[in-house]
Amino acid sequence: MRVIAGLYKGRRLRSLSGKVVRPTPDRLRESLFSILRPRLTGARFLDLCAGTGSVGIEALSRGAHRVTFVERSPAVISVLRQNLAACGICDGIEILQQDAVRALERFSEQGDVFDVIFFDPPYASTLYDSVLEGLARRPWVLAPDGVLVVMHHAKRALEPRYGELERVRQVRQGENVLSFYVRRPLPMPERYGEAEEQELAFALVGSAVE
Repeated sequence: MRVIAGLYKGRRLRSLSGKVVRPTPDRLRESLFSILRPRLTGARFLDLCAGTGSVGIEALSRGAHRVTFVERSPAVISVLRQNLAACGICDGIEILQQDAVRALERFSEQGDVFDVIFFDPPYASTLYDSVLEGLARRPWVLAPDGVLVVMHHAKRALEPRYGELERVRQVRQGENVLSFYVRRPLPMPERYGEAEEQELAFALVGSAVE
């Protein structure tokens, strides 16, 4: 596995054998970054369930300002650090050994905001619902003009909307799918009276606060 393009193009990246991690296929990674290209320069990038870091490193190679890697496995993080070292990357990175849900809580508490969030848990993981619902409760973690990309198996159906996060695009290659979400406010029903509008406004605000 290698970095496809940019500053670190051609650098070889290590992976792990077996089912510990599932590297993003090169062809799908190329499709992902072709779509993200206009957003990458200077971007704050979150690689959630980062594995050995191939996606986050590719983002840095193509101009991202800062990448936060979140991975809970110490063994996988060890390989991630080796890959960063192999590319000579020591600035503009943060590595968190943490569960994805707890990491989102931390970002929310600290006021961290990301321009691009890439979320790629194990396909059999139960994290999909908890993380996407967690982001829906904390839509401010994604910048107003940011994008959330979720990688999942073609047989796993994701909702078209999670709170303010609305799916706007899907890319499929074989059994792998990339679903793209952006922040779009929930539509306001028409023809409400003043009391109903106040009640609805309170409900919408309350839904974004834990």
